[in-house]
Amino acid sequence: MPLTAARYGKERVRVLRLARDGDHHVPRELTVSVMLTGAFDAAWTDGDNRACIATDSVKNIVQVTAARHPIAEAEGFVTALAAVLLETYPQIAAVAIEAEETRWLRHAVDGVPHGYTFTRDGNGFGYVGLAADRTVSTLHSGLRGFTFMKTTQSGWSDFVDDRYRTLPDTSDRIAATSMDATWSWSSTPDDYSLVNARILACLLKIFGTTYSRGIQDSMYRMGEAALAEFPELAEITFVMPNKHYLPIDLTSFGLDHAGVVFQPTDEPYGRIEATISRRG
Repeated sequence: MPLTAARYGKERVRVLRLARDGDHHVPRELTVSVMLTGAFDAAWTDGDNRACIATDSVKNIVQVTAARHPIAEAEGFVTALAAVLLETYPQIAAVAIEAEETRWLRHAVDGVPHGYTFTRDGNGFGYVGLAADRTVSTLHSGLRGFTFMKTTQSGWSDFVDDRYRTLPDTSDRIAATSMDATWSWSSTPDDYSLVNARILACLLKIFGTTYSRGIQDSMYRMGEAALAEFPELAEITFVMPNKHYLPIDLTSFGLDHAGVVFQPTDEPYGRIEATISRRG
């Protein structure tokens, strides 16, 4: 029987790169996934491992590349890592690399940014992804699990009304989500970190300052605004699950919650996805 698809690699390789300039340090922490495609089929079909690179070796390559590129941004690091793998092993046809970045914020002491003291940014993770073969590569940046909400100026109404519907229309609700956003580049920005931060600020500005008729509505306008403002972007993809905050009925206690008391719920939740692109 034919082997129609196969790949392998190393998941969740964790590495902290620390760039030092005297007492001014910059930590860059990544959790890296590397998957390999190539001339490895015999390991599946014949138990022949002679072409296989040990996943432990892949882990070592991640660490060695980190040591050689301590100051590279995440995008530059995954690009360098892909180059090492493709240059070292002719049996590799393509690599797929993903990395989540734990972001460390420089702490201020008496109002002055400290050189080597940091606090962890607890809101989500930075994201980079690279798919590369021997002719072309595609780089993505973005965020995973970035959580935000607004407590008014959001509604959900005029949806299908049939015998299965129990949810009422509302013109004023809490809108909250834990966003995965991924954008691809049509050109290389001068500074990935700076442009990534500006893209996030643009997305949050649209979300926060415009009325939302639903997550779908906000999502599209957020992507549209980012593409309009940043010519370096080719497209942007969102996954934005609803984080529900349901009004609690306290009328049996003689109380009207009046938009004050809500029940946070994690499951089940709505999941909304879209890609907004410059292409027609």
